[in-house]
Amino acid sequence: MDSLPVEVIGNILSWLGAARDVVIASATCRKWREACRNHLHTLSFNSNDWPVYRDLTTSRLEILITQTIFQTTGLQCLSIFMDDVDQFSAAPVIAWLMYTRETLRRLLYNVRTTPNVNILEKCGRQKLEMLALARNSITGVEPSYQRFPCLKSLYLSNVSISALDLSLLLTACPKLETLALINPDIAMSDSQATMELSSPTLKSIYIETISLDKFILEADSIESLHLKDSTLELFELISNGGLKYFKIDDVSVVDFDIGESTQHLEVVDVNNFTIMWPRFYHMISKSSKLRKLRLWGVVFEDEDEYEVVDLETIAMYFPQLSHLSLSYDLRDGLVHHGLQGSSCLENVVILELGWTVISELFTHWVTGLLHRCPNLKRLVIHGVISDAKSPEECHMLANFTSSIVRLMRKYMHVDVHFEYE
Repeated sequence: MDSLPVEVIGNILSWLGAARDVVIASATCRKWREACRNHLHTLSFNSNDWPVYRDLTTSRLEILITQTIFQTTGLQCLSIFMDDVDQFSAAPVIAWLMYTRETLRRLLYNVRTTPNVNILEKCGRQKLEMLALARNSITGVEPSYQRFPCLKSLYLSNVSISALDLSLLLTACPKLETLALINPDIAMSDSQATMELSSPTLKSIYIETISLDKFILEADSIESLHLKDSTLELFELISNGGLKYFKIDDVSVVDFDIGESTQHLEVVDVNNFTIMWPRFYHMISKSSKLRKLRLWGVVFEDEDEYEVVDLETIAMYFPQLSHLSLSYDLRDGLVHHGLQGSSCLENVVILELGWTVISELFTHWVTGLLHRCPNLKRLVIHGVISDAKSPEECHMLANFTSSIVRLMRKYMHVDVHFEYE
């Protein structure tokens, strides 16, 4: 250990991350103290790492963080996540940011400050590449194109920001590739009914728990789009067609349009969603490169009646499909994802099937799907079992289990798993 270069020791301490562990390890000897002071590049203060953080007063915690940060000289990653702290004073927070701003590349911060600190102003025009903010208010974003010249990843959780400031913030990040918006409080002006965001470099966007009338995203380089637990009247994606990953989970939207940007789609994952089948089919029908398709709890409507999605269509338009996930839904005596046609899914090696309400027809449906996947290697059965199981449900579950056991004797090469809720 004595022959280790001090820079290597700094890297070892950086891998520890948690501030308490770093301080303890740096007390090993003078050389390790020097490594901590001059070559430590990662430091994390997280209330989950050390329960004692929760017992300290806010002022004592501020002093502890200040002393630890000021004993370093080249921090590149600083993380301060204190879920049990209501708010920090503005003065120490500003001191932390000003002391580290010239070397900092990653900042994760989730504590409110009083009065509010404009963290964007303190970190602008520096080397920052990743910024994750939570429980803060963002105001007065300057319309400067080079405000964050190196920022590639931006995560905003439970922040308050106006629609205009959010739009300006994206404009100020000329290299932004990843954006996450989680439960933001977005203020719309009286003259602005539509949230419009534009970024020519954005590759991935994650949106969770957002409620807006109209949301228009213009991102020519977009590859990944994930919407979750949101309510929108209109969502529109304007792109050049590079979208590869598309996931929508428990979203209520009246008008949904991702345009013609689906020909390169490789993953489509839809959960708890209602949409007209012709519109959805039109969106993904050109996705000949699709490898994974998940339709779980999806209701396809067509005017006043429900549409049945048949395997023939899936087999014909998605020849490279290797992972298929479908949930069982019986409507008006018809299985929602029907077995019409005779085409096989030659490349499907993983099949996930599940029910919300089990029926006697479920076993026949599983049998039909297995027959259509001749090269299947893995089958996962997802099921929902109520706490207060009725005799009828117990009897049906027992019959299903016996049927699956008999079925698996025929498909000995398939690895079968059961996941019940």
